[in-house]
Amino acid sequence: MSEIRVGILGLGTIGLGAARILIEQQSLMARRLGKTLRLVAAADRSLERDFGLDLSSVRLSDDANDIVTADDIDLVIELIGGYEPARSFVATAIEHGKHVVTANKALIAKHGEELLPLAEKHGVAIGFEAAVGGGIPCLKALREGLAANAVESVYGILNGTCNFILTKMENEGADYADVLKEAQELGYAEADPTFDVEGIDTAHKLSILASMSFGSKIKFDEVFTEGISKITAADIGAVADLGYRIKLLGIAKPHCVDGESKIEMRVHPTLVPLSAQMAQVSDSYNAVMVSGDFVEHTVYTGRGAGERPTASAVIADVMDIARICSVDGGVKYLAPPMGYVAPERQDVATLPMADVHSEYYLRFMVQDEPGVIAAISSILADHRISLEAVSQKERHATHAVAVIMLTHGTTEGNLQAAMSRIIALPSVQEDVLILRKESFGV
Repeated sequence: MSEIRVGILGLGTIGLGAARILIEQQSLMARRLGKTLRLVAAADRSLERDFGLDLSSVRLSDDANDIVTADDIDLVIELIGGYEPARSFVATAIEHGKHVVTANKALIAKHGEELLPLAEKHGVAIGFEAAVGGGIPCLKALREGLAANAVESVYGILNGTCNFILTKMENEGADYADVLKEAQELGYAEADPTFDVEGIDTAHKLSILASMSFGSKIKFDEVFTEGISKITAADIGAVADLGYRIKLLGIAKPHCVDGESKIEMRVHPTLVPLSAQMAQVSDSYNAVMVSGDFVEHTVYTGRGAGERPTASAVIADVMDIARICSVDGGVKYLAPPMGYVAPERQDVATLPMADVHSEYYLRFMVQDEPGVIAAISSILADHRISLEAVSQKERHATHAVAVIMLTHGTTEGNLQAAMSRIIALPSVQEDVLILRKESFGV
């Protein structure tokens, strides 16, 4: 096949970026591939606008079905986003014998276990590098570059919006609400930011990373997820005084519990030592740290979103598929899409969050009266939780004071049992913050 004919679903920011590369870089890509990539058609709900790009040679439609069923298209790029109708369009494209490339992490996280076998059944490829980390080739690194390693841990700063907000709060001492508003004005955050700031976007990406790392089925619904909306400027300052920085991390690790394999998957604001590489990733940048038994620690960082980085990753997938398409039909992968051959991908149980072991930062707002700290410490001791440090901050206008405690390692179950008793104390207000610490083993 000397020409790969491409159709795009969605001419938003990323879609136009992908179209621009296909049109403006066609000659360069042909030199690299020995094949031509030609943008044949594109679908978008709103065609009566200035796209800022010459699409006169492209067939435009407001119906995606015109693309996914067309006889003159070999590969469909899905950039609509969300679960539906994206899932239906992708499934239809696959059933019509078309390869698919997507940047849709929600689609892969929720429906990947349906779409991957469907693609294999129909002898087509599905690429999704841009779904995790934008322009960072972290999935390719896992699938190919680290294929000889048993992965020991994965850490990711996977949402540029949250990283921008936390960086801004730290640098300017600003409150969460004010920085979120600025992020929305700059286009980093949506009008409804829940998907980003509550960790859902990061959980989608982590579930894909974990599956590819450990040869397990994708289990997005089992990722423990907390967001950043409860973090205050005072917390960021207190954490900095202790030698840490707060990052929203996705964390995945394999475990063997009583002879049974389990996978730890969690997303939450995390205390990161200032000396760690992950602490240096600022603003809207993303980073993924993968540790393997032979390669040790590897870190991949770059722009995790935006037109150009994400479109770059999308077209890199298109080019990969163009390379592996065999003349007589079907595909011959350099490596399987999820890094493991399909029969070896296992339905591995998720480690219950109660069994996760961590150290903790605890912030309580308490009435300024004798014996409060002693009462809290006593309850923690009852649950075999020892303290590394305790500090008390200045009194607020409400006559409440912030008490900060750093614990030594314990299980989440122990901590939550203790917290249920502590919150019931008359002198402790409900505004309690629990943050977990990570050392990255370095």
